[in-house]
Amino acid sequence: MDTSGPILVIVSGLSGSGKSVALKTFEDLDYYCADNLPVGLLPAFVRSMIRDDGLPPRMAVGIDVRSRNNDLGQLAEWRAMADALGVDARLLYFEASDEVLLRRFADTRRRHPLTRLGLSLPEALTQERGLTLPLRSEADAVIDTSALNVHQLRRKVITDFALEHSPGLSLLFESFAYRHGVPAEADFVFDARVLPNPHWDQDLRPLTGRDARVRGYLDAQPDVATYVSQVAGFLDTWLPKLRTETRAYVTVAFGCSGGKHRSVYLAERLAAHARAQGWEEVATYHREQD
Repeated sequence: MDTSGPILVIVSGLSGSGKSVALKTFEDLDYYCADNLPVGLLPAFVRSMIRDDGLPPRMAVGIDVRSRNNDLGQLAEWRAMADALGVDARLLYFEASDEVLLRRFADTRRRHPLTRLGLSLPEALTQERGLTLPLRSEADAVIDTSALNVHQLRRKVITDFALEHSPGLSLLFESFAYRHGVPAEADFVFDARVLPNPHWDQDLRPLTGRDARVRGYLDAQPDVATYVSQVAGFLDTWLPKLRTETRAYVTVAFGCSGGKHRSVYLAERLAAHARAQGWEEVATYHREQD
């Protein structure tokens, strides 16, 4: 796959299917993002990027039924224009079953964008499927999120699309709880259960490894400093040897009892170390943090 030119990911699909989560995930991975872009403005958006700053290497835009007065069926034409400007434009379409979408709207109490037309929610979902059918037909990938929670969807976006489409080798640092099983996709697994556990401190128990007080507690532990130093040395030695033309990313997983404190801390700490070592494509994912 040629990843030498700028990449534009078009995020589309059904309301409530996870488009916002996907777009936010791309933003967290340093994509230049714009949501609710009218279809007809897609070439103008790309031209403005060229004129103002030069094209960012990675961009993501949200296009869906909120784009009023635009024929979504023309996306193929506008997408071809973006390609002509030197951009590799890819379309991801997100969907879910009506049963799941109805439940999600009930849980969040959000309004469907088409209910402004006086439609009931089931009617709005049916009409939206019809209106976005041209986008689904043009999509490079169709992602059904019916069985995915927010965190599973985020991981899928990171590994299946964001990191797969990045030049060179990318790194994903993941945390998990051993009681829920070791991630099957992990390339390296490190056990953090030998380290002091913030769970036993009543003040730290409600927090996670991303909170400053937990980080401060673990930073002060000599065993943690030794552990981090030795794991960092191992990764610095062996990760560069995994660079190949066919391998897109490597998953480094840290496990502890609850997947809340030590494993999260280590995933964030080693991800920061990797960035400091010059790795450009680094992401984190915390499996148990629902």
